[in-house]
Amino acid sequence: MASSSDLTPSADHTPDHPESAAAGEPVAGDGTERRGRVRLRRAAVMAVPATLVAAGLAVLTAQGALGVQFAISGMPFTVTATELNGTGFEQFGALDNMAEDSPNAGDTGGQVLVVTSAIKNATLTKLCQSVDLGGTNLLITAGSGANKVQATDLTTDSTELSGDAAFNKIEIGNDASTLTKAGVQGPKGVFSQQADTVRIANLRQTNYATTAGVFKLPGLKLRFSDTGC
Repeated sequence: MASSSDLTPSADHTPDHPESAAAGEPVAGDGTERRGRVRLRRAAVMAVPATLVAAGLAVLTAQGALGVQFAISGMPFTVTATELNGTGFEQFGALDNMAEDSPNAGDTGGQVLVVTSAIKNATLTKLCQSVDLGGTNLLITAGSGANKVQATDLTTDSTELSGDAAFNKIEIGNDASTLTKAGVQGPKGVFSQQADTVRIANLRQTNYATTAGVFKLPGLKLRFSDTGC
């Protein structure tokens, strides 16, 4: 899968001539190099969902009208579930941004290329979420009993994911600005897909952000652990 780390921005984040940059003129030095590479990163976004479709993988992610509206920490976290069932599914590509001068930016310029999707209503069985804090993991589990995890307007931004997926009435190749299944519209001209329903068995994701209108976690347990999900 494409990674934003493949495109390394310059260490100098400030153009030498901001007036010229604002007017759209070329600027000599590292500032021009960085902007050129950011454009390449943005162009690569459109190819990500197509690659996933060709591989037959389903995705649980989304950014758009209901997508991530905050600066991400830049720390990835793992999410697993033995089964996810959703109605109203959409998917397209996007970029997440870290806070300015984030210590987690590395060589990415503070941007992470993600696969984004939205699910209007979702249930998850045996949800597990973990984040590596360096030597220990913050572990969250829920939905292991009779009651499943429930979410509405669920959005997540992922860089890696896998699972066994089945879609009902899927549409592939939509313009992201015309999506209707989950109530989220993406950028105009961006490749996307949507379906009436989605089922993913053995879901596993590496995420950078998750949002939901409502998130019900029966049997919630939060603890530190030597191992993650």
